[in-house]
Amino acid sequence: MKIIISPAKKMQVDTDSFLAETVPDYLSETQQILARMRQLTFEELHTLWHCSEKLAQTNYDQLQHLDLNAAATPAIIAFTGIQYQYMAPDLFTVNALAYVKQNLRILSGFYGILRPFDGIVPPYRLEMQAPLTVGNAQNLYQFWGTKLATTLQTNREPIINLASQEYAKTIRPYLPATQPFIDIVFGQLVAGKVKTKATLAKMARGEMVRYLAENNVQTLTKVQQFDHLNYQFQPQLSTSTKLVFLQK
Repeated sequence: MKIIISPAKKMQVDTDSFLAETVPDYLSETQQILARMRQLTFEELHTLWHCSEKLAQTNYDQLQHLDLNAAATPAIIAFTGIQYQYMAPDLFTVNALAYVKQNLRILSGFYGILRPFDGIVPPYRLEMQAPLTVGNAQNLYQFWGTKLATTLQTNREPIINLASQEYAKTIRPYLPATQPFIDIVFGQLVAGKVKTKATLAKMARGEMVRYLAENNVQTLTKVQQFDHLNYQFQPQLSTSTKLVFLQK
C-alpha cells in the first residue's frame, strides 16, 4: 500500500540525524516555482503566505538565496509540525524506516511529491491552494496536474489517505477506477454526528503512520486495528472507501 500525508508549516534544517538518500522527482518543476516566487514583490509574497509581516520578511530574504542543491535534509525530518511530532520518525526502528521508505509519500505545493528520504531545502511552506500562477498554469493544482497521481499509482494496491482535503485533491481526481483510495477520518461524536478537530486529527495521523510502520501493516484489516490515542474503528460508520475512527 501507499500512504499519503500533508507537509507541515514548521520546518528545520537537520543534516545530522539522517542523510538524504534521494533527490525529489520533480526538482526541475520546483525550480520553476522558485523562479516565479522570486518575481513577486514582498507584499505579494506576504499575501500569498498569509503570515505575519516579520515572518514574511524573514522568509522573503531566505527565498532570494535558496539553493535547491545545497546540503539537504530528508523530508521526513525536515517537517516538524504536529503530525510529524506524533510520528516521531527519529525514533523509528530500522524496520519501520524501511517501511516508510517503501510506502510513505509526502505531498507538497513546492516539491510536488516526496519520498521520506528525498533531500529538501526548507523554504516557508507554500500551500497547495495558494493562488500562484506558474507559466500557463493559473494555480498549483493546474501546474502539477496529473503528475503526482501518476507517480503514486500502485497497481491496485490501496492508497491510504492521511492528507488534508487540500492535498488529497492533487491525487483523488486522477486515479483510475481500479485504484482503491481509502480516506481515514479521525473524529469525535458530537450530538450524534462525527466532528473532526484539526489539531486532534493531525496528532492521530502522525500516530497512525507510526503504527503502520512499526507493525509493517499491509492490509486494510490491520489498518482498522489502530487504537492509539484512544481511537477505535467504527465499522457502522465506515464504507469500502472510508474508515472512521472515533475517540473512546
